[in-house]
Amino acid sequence: MSDGVDSGVRSVGLALDVLETVAFSPEELGVTQIADRLGLTKGSVHRHLSTLVERGYLKQNMQTARYSIGPKSRILARAAPEIDLIQIAEGPMRDLRDAVGQTVVLSSMSPRGALVHFAVSSTSPIEIGVRPGSELSFVSSAQGRILLAYSPRPFQERILARPIEKLTDRTIIKRDQLEAELGRIVKQGFASAPEETLLGINAIAGPILDEHDTIVGSVAVVGSIQFLPATPGEAIITALKDCSEQISRRLGHGRASLQLLRPSANGASSRKRKV
Repeated sequence: MSDGVDSGVRSVGLALDVLETVAFSPEELGVTQIADRLGLTKGSVHRHLSTLVERGYLKQNMQTARYSIGPKSRILARAAPEIDLIQIAEGPMRDLRDAVGQTVVLSSMSPRGALVHFAVSSTSPIEIGVRPGSELSFVSSAQGRILLAYSPRPFQERILARPIEKLTDRTIIKRDQLEAELGRIVKQGFASAPEETLLGINAIAGPILDEHDTIVGSVAVVGSIQFLPATPGEAIITALKDCSEQISRRLGHGRASLQLLRPSANGASSRKRKV
């Protein structure tokens, strides 16, 4: 790929980062705020903002000079086929809650971390939960880590280059340790972050993947360190993986592989051989 094409791809990626940052914000944002959140220069952000405003994907409040979602973004959102992740995930999440007795949380990715959408309360009289609308760190929460571990490398680089807040004395802040942790997460298929966001609390999270093997969300079990220790039991890990795999299959994950392996009329696999 030529330098010109590489530059164009990076430019598109940055424009999408700017668009997503504004889209996920509950309030209008100024150039400086967007630049700070993305770790970019104000000049670079301003160029992308100008293009997005010109094309109608963002709009600028002329009184405050701040930016919010524009009409074209809303039109695209209405035109896209709706797949309600909560509706798809709720059944498997309730089965997981019944199996482990702890709170189960559904999250998706935002520019700042894992955005909580829905939670199924535990069966315990003392509930430990996460409020929908909360955002959890990419690096100090199980939900954020699973999203980061399954994300493209350039995105990981941008997140790991940011300053990391030490929320507790257990929070991992060294980059080499986080890099190793991301590798372990992909290898073992789940993430944990015992007492790294809040002392006494642990969570383990599994990935939700779509038909393109793209990470679109996470499902997590959240509980006290008493019932969800730093090294979770095999039964809880298995139940979590079953849940995340069920939700992923409902989103089409694995269909492409099954199609490639489906026998043809003569009984041979339909996978094409390399010649």
